[in-house]
Order: sequence, then structure tokens, then C-alpha cells
Amino acid sequence: MPVIYAARMRLLRSTDLALRVLMRLAVAGESSPTTRDVAEGMDVPYTHLAKVVAELQHMGLLTARRGRGGGLSLTEQGRAASVGAVVRAFEGDGDVVDCEGPTPCPLNSACRLRGALRRAQEAFFASLDPITVADIVSEPTGALLLGISRGP
Repeated sequence: MPVIYAARMRLLRSTDLALRVLMRLAVAGESSPTTRDVAEGMDVPYTHLAKVVAELQHMGLLTARRGRGGGLSLTEQGRAASVGAVVRAFEGDGDVVDCEGPTPCPLNSACRLRGALRRAQEAFFASLDPITVADIVSEPTGALLLGISRGP
């Protein structure tokens, strides 16, 4: 009898951080927090957050300025970005299950589960597509984010 493992949908840590950075910057107003400020505020390692920030900058969703008066700011493209697109970019387009890993599944050539899981994954992404970064920081979330961002 084959063993079936239950999979739990969970975003990668980098995806979670990317969304939280975008949300934080969406409520920053005229301030431009540094990557270090944001990392400390989120209680995450600076090096990990710096990689996420670099990817978001590469995607055109935020700008990062160095030196005196520098910091991070959300671009208009970032404010209008689809949450689904951001999640897709960070999660990649791999299958939910690894059917061809070190021990390939014997059902691989005739499996219907893989297709069903792929459709479920696409439905998940599609449900996030119409939601923008601006949407996820609208009230009451934006006010709460501002309170958290200011710190003690």
C-alpha cells in the first residue's frame, strides 16, 4: 500500500518577508526606512531581508537609495502590484509535490493527483491576482501597520 503524505500550503519565508516589506513601505508616507530599520522592526536577519529587498528592487516594486538621506520607498508600480504576481515571483512555478525526486513516484506516468494539485495551486494564485499592495494596507490594516512601524 503506498504511503500518502499530506501537504500543507505554506509560503516561503522570503515570500512572507516580501509582502511584509511592501506593506510596511506602503504606509511609510514620506519617510524612507533603511533595510536595517525594516529588518530590526520585523525582527529578521538583515542579510535575509537584504536579499528580499534586492529582488523587490529588481522587480521595480521599490527603490533603495544609499548614503545620507537614503532608504527604501515603494514605487507606484509597487503600490499597484498584484499580490498574486509577487507571490508567484517568490514562490516560483514548481509543482506542489516532487514526483520525480530522489525516489520517483511509481504512479508518475498515470497520476491524476499532480494535475489536481497544480490546478489548486493556480487557483490559489488566481485568487490573489486581483488584490494589490494598496488593497492589503487599506483600513484598518494601514493604521495598525503605522503603529507597529513607529516602534516603542
